[in-house]
Amino acid sequence: MGEISKFTTVLWFDGDAEEAARFYAETFPDSSVGHVFRAPSDFPGGKKGDALTVDFTVLGRAFSGLNGGDMFKPNESVSFMVLTENQAETDRYWNAITGNGGKESACGWCKDKWGFNWQITPRTLLEANQAGGDEAKRAFEAMMTMGKIDVAAIDAARKGN
Repeated sequence: MGEISKFTTVLWFDGDAEEAARFYAETFPDSSVGHVFRAPSDFPGGKKGDALTVDFTVLGRAFSGLNGGDMFKPNESVSFMVLTENQAETDRYWNAITGNGGKESACGWCKDKWGFNWQITPRTLLEANQAGGDEAKRAFEAMMTMGKIDVAAIDAARKGN
């Protein structure tokens, strides 16, 4: 048995926890799928032998996927922000999430096919916000026109171009 994390975020799935964990592990570095607990008997939303919980790590953070059925759905009140260093990394994560049955949204947000919300956020955008003043305002206004963040456009806005 692997080490159990003292603090783990549990995500509710409708039977797809193992598929989601494998997708996340293949998409992000420092990610892996751990123990899969198979139900010893039938349960609401599943049968004996189905994955009931799946332990996994995404970007070094511990998660557990619970196949609890269809009674609860993810919503925009919780999202996962992934800090990216450049356009290539931004594109890679955005395209993986939206290209695997997900949906694009605004201002760097997208939703994976399981309904979880992701913010794919280039470092330059956060640095602009921290700079404050006119630089932050220009970067913010540029971001408000975007779906996936365009790093070059944010950098240009930061400089006033």
